[in-house]
Amino acid sequence: MSLLDVQVPAVLLRIDRNPFHHGTLGAVRSLGRAGVEVHVVADAARSPVRASRFVRRLHPPPRPGASPGDIAATLLRVAAHVARPAVLIPLDDASAIAAGRLREELAPAYLLPQQPGALPERVADKAELAELCAAAGVPHPVTLVPDSAEDAAAAAWRLGLPLVAKWSRPWLVPAGSGLRSTVLVRSAREARELFLRSAEAGSTLLLQTFLPPGPDRDWFCHGYADRTGAVRAGGPGRKHLAWPRGAGLTAVGQWTPNPQITGLAERLTRELGYRGIFDLDFRRCGSTGRYHLLDFNPRPGAQFRLFTDSAGLDVVRALHLDLTHRPLPAGTPLAGRRFVVENYAPLTALRPAPAGRELAWHAADDPAPGRAMWTLWSRRAAGRLAGPVTGRLRPRTPSPQAGAPATASTTAPRLVYQAGAPGLTDLTGITRITDLTDDFREDEKASSC
Repeated sequence: MSLLDVQVPAVLLRIDRNPFHHGTLGAVRSLGRAGVEVHVVADAARSPVRASRFVRRLHPPPRPGASPGDIAATLLRVAAHVARPAVLIPLDDASAIAAGRLREELAPAYLLPQQPGALPERVADKAELAELCAAAGVPHPVTLVPDSAEDAAAAAWRLGLPLVAKWSRPWLVPAGSGLRSTVLVRSAREARELFLRSAEAGSTLLLQTFLPPGPDRDWFCHGYADRTGAVRAGGPGRKHLAWPRGAGLTAVGQWTPNPQITGLAERLTRELGYRGIFDLDFRRCGSTGRYHLLDFNPRPGAQFRLFTDSAGLDVVRALHLDLTHRPLPAGTPLAGRRFVVENYAPLTALRPAPAGRELAWHAADDPAPGRAMWTLWSRRAAGRLAGPVTGRLRPRTPSPQAGAPATASTTAPRLVYQAGAPGLTDLTGITRITDLTDDFREDEKASSC
């Protein structure tokens, strides 16, 4: 007998076009294996997800950039087909933000966590996140918000080069624009040029102190904040391999106990009054040893199945159980367990894993998506090899320190967050800095994973 209420279906919503989003398949399998009827509202025409035996039905998603009214209309059409209340699970930031805004409108057709409707949008907004971290006392990279192109150039010199540039609302960046949600800036000129594209990006440009990657520095934490605010399921994990290297999604991750990260996650969700699934990204500063929060994703991370405990509980099942007023089983963490995305780490997928491992695509009880993934992935790789080589943003100066400082504007860039600043800009001894400006494609966005 299933622990979950199998009379309550689940509707998975993903607005972002990403055929290789393995987190969607993870949610389908997690709920489908428990006997829950799973409906997927996503662009799955070219996705291995459509091959899963656990998908009850695929529904056309809202278009990217759809208005809240259009998203509500899509979800209500799906609800009419399902014909009974369902748990709604957003799988990307745009979906989570829309669900938060539309909670009252979607009730009673959908079950959603009770929290302020604007909170998912606030934590997903990189500028607001910096302010929220400051208020909660959670370390975050020093962040400046320039008011002009000249301010951006001045901020580059103030923070030290290289630095990280982010768009505060990456889900608004238009596809095909050539803009990336996050890039590494190596000169004041690059910072100035990025600011001039703010209108095109649709949101504010942020400049942050760069925390260099390194061994044991990239971490993440998944969890579910229940109706009482208690964090259930999930846990902290260490990112062993990313794609693109040093800056992207988790290709190989391991469940690794870390009381500091767990404490930071619990503190922040408690201070915010957050309810629901969350995925947090941290980077440890090599100089101070402090863990800095880089991203707060108000939805499941793509590798959430890593944190499946001895009772079979993960964050998606925890959400379904809590919203249907069922008890959550008390399992124990399976420390050392690994999660591997085979198309990004094929050799690791073949190595022994004594503490247990879950693959993103292949599963003995649901083999079709794994086969479909390799077929589609091979076609994509062949298409890229046959296509034209596209340009990338590259440093325009021979060295991060080359050239004279830009003339500062009369108004200094606004400081959003500065905690633990000493040592953060010390790049002494760094011999290789991973280029965050590699050609990120839809299936390779760090912010979507």
